[in-house]
Amino acid sequence: MFYQKAAKYWENVPSTVDGVLGGFGYITDIDIEGSKEFLNEILSVNKPPARNRALDCGSGIGRVSKNLLLPYFDKVDLVEQDEKFIRTAKQLIGDNCRLGTFYQTGLQLFKPQERYDVIWCQWVLGHLDDYDLINFLERCRDALHKNGIIVAKENVSSNELEYDDVDSSVTRPSYLMLKIFDEANLKVIKTKIQTGFPDDIYPVYMFALESKLEK
Repeated sequence: MFYQKAAKYWENVPSTVDGVLGGFGYITDIDIEGSKEFLNEILSVNKPPARNRALDCGSGIGRVSKNLLLPYFDKVDLVEQDEKFIRTAKQLIGDNCRLGTFYQTGLQLFKPQERYDVIWCQWVLGHLDDYDLINFLERCRDALHKNGIIVAKENVSSNELEYDDVDSSVTRPSYLMLKIFDEANLKVIKTKIQTGFPDDIYPVYMFALESKLEK
């Protein structure tokens, strides 16, 4: 029911930047700039990920792929369950030789078919329950190339789990996010809080995660 309700909600959301950002379309440029800074920091670490292939999880209309990932990576794949969002993403991105495969499925069911240098998850992990989120992160972890990184960019609540009945999602506090990452055998190597957002929305954290397991 949790997943069906969310899918139903997104079916009725317009395929626009304002739609996918819940009426906060005007923050998109600030968001992308913050993500670029964070990605540049990740690519500047001692043993950085390569720039061959990236995955955009919960890609919506392709906003992150078009403005962030495609300029950096040779190939970008997208995962999105809503068909109309995928159609819009194809139109917005256009004819780009770096555009890889679209996977139309929910993240709770998604199994990576490739290996990735960066897996980017933004404003989507709250649509997974804890059990499915840990399993999803484990599958992503196992799909990383050497030095590969998972990025989680998500709303974070102050001290307790908060449920949104409208879009059937949860907002987790940072300590719960860290616990889930740990259970998925992922180590946080960098954290940053997005700046420049309005005061009346949740704080948005960026976590860079690497596998704790030996490759």
